[in-house]
Amino acid sequence: MADLGAVRSRAARTGRVLYGGLKRRGSIDTRTLAVFRMFVAVLIVADVLSRSRNFHFYYTDDGAVTASMASDGVNVFAYTSDPTIIAALFVIHALVALQLLVGYKTRVAMIISFVFVISLDQHNPYVTSYADVLFRLLLFWALFLPLGERWSIDAVHRNREPRTSVFSLATLGALFQMIAMYVINGYHKSGEELWTGGEATPLIMGLDDTTFLLGETMRQFPELLQLGGLTWYYMLLYGWLLFFLTGRLRLVFAGMFVIAHASFAVTVRIGAFPYVAMAGLLLFAQGQFWRDLDRLARLVGLPVDRLHAAVRRLGAVARVFPRRIPTAGGELWTRRAVYTGFYGIAAFLVVALALLAVGTGAGVVPADEGPKEQVEDVAYDTMIYQPEWSIFAPVPRTTDRYHVFPAQTTSGERIDVYNDRELSFERPGKELQQQYGTYRERFYMNSVRRAGDTGPASLALAEHLCETWEGEDGEDLTHVNMYYVSENVTLETIDSPEDRDRSTHTIYRHGCGDREPTVIQDVTVG
Repeated sequence: MADLGAVRSRAARTGRVLYGGLKRRGSIDTRTLAVFRMFVAVLIVADVLSRSRNFHFYYTDDGAVTASMASDGVNVFAYTSDPTIIAALFVIHALVALQLLVGYKTRVAMIISFVFVISLDQHNPYVTSYADVLFRLLLFWALFLPLGERWSIDAVHRNREPRTSVFSLATLGALFQMIAMYVINGYHKSGEELWTGGEATPLIMGLDDTTFLLGETMRQFPELLQLGGLTWYYMLLYGWLLFFLTGRLRLVFAGMFVIAHASFAVTVRIGAFPYVAMAGLLLFAQGQFWRDLDRLARLVGLPVDRLHAAVRRLGAVARVFPRRIPTAGGELWTRRAVYTGFYGIAAFLVVALALLAVGTGAGVVPADEGPKEQVEDVAYDTMIYQPEWSIFAPVPRTTDRYHVFPAQTTSGERIDVYNDRELSFERPGKELQQQYGTYRERFYMNSVRRAGDTGPASLALAEHLCETWEGEDGEDLTHVNMYYVSENVTLETIDSPEDRDRSTHTIYRHGCGDREPTVIQDVTVG
């Protein structure tokens, strides 16, 4: 009996040590959560403003992506085709993000923001990228985090000292979301010599259709790019250290990822991905970060105490907002039930997905089992599924691309309607990324290219061009062809695109109105 008691005691001590280590590494500082909340809100507002630049083209039936092309699933935009109402929903989306920014009714704002974010992606899946996938997943985990614990109107209304940090399945989920993305991406790259040998990054930086700002400058330092690419590759493989490291070591390692993403932001036109990743990396900043930041601020002479006093004075402004929103029947008694139901369903979905994934891999659950398919359908409807995270992997793209759309007018003139020029298959410019008005246009054109002559994206774009193009003398288009031209990028031709092997590929041929498709100009098709 004594031996059994000693074993239980040792097991209990071991359990406490393991739990303590897990809690120490999986806790998130509430100041970090507050900044994360603000960062997310700013990203949402920036995304709404960015998408608004192509509002009619991408989000109304007047454009090339109509409501009939939207994905099935949660989509608040699916209930109307009126551009005015859709624009009003855009405005509401931004206003709710501002509510999230100040932390007023934070949980409600977070839920509504999440629904709007997945709705936008469902409404036009042709312009989405890995940045949108990661953002959705981070927002999902954020639904279960106390984002309004500090530096918020909710914190002022709560009238108690905020918690220093929080630890839960949600904090672990949010942290491991970032780690999973990095490690899985590193695994995909591990079997390709271009990555393990360091040549991938110089080749990627040689792509004119994705690089911008400092990208061309960095091409002049191929050895530095090679070293940076190898460093990034090993950082991905050892991304799990983000969790196991603590204190300043964790800060240094997470800082390396932040620096890498900052370099992507000024060299590669991949949309919001660097900023979304920085938001996720922010969650790894624990108490040590804030203590060091306070010391550094005082060391350089910043008026830290006055800043704290100013923040406290803002509490008076926060109290202007009503703590409870009045309703005709008093406070809604169903609020707690709604919250509980929502979180319960979401938690069940996550657990079910994890168990089914493990069960399928182990052969316990058949791959075609009905419940598994149903759970996966719900995951796709709410867009919280995990992708393969094969960003630039396993083989990095080493071909530049640009688009040429030969079109014929009613007068017989032949033009390149996509680039608004005389018909030519020559490069439309040195910097191919300038062919796209916004970064989402590049993702959209990738969708058109992949659709080919069978998908709705290419057909809808061709019909849109036929219906909206107008010549100087009132001419219309009779036919549209779609091609993309690819250039093979090698280490020797990074700075000399004229020396690259080039091939032209057909995407789609279209006859406007009731006309039959025809070849406008015979080209060598690869």
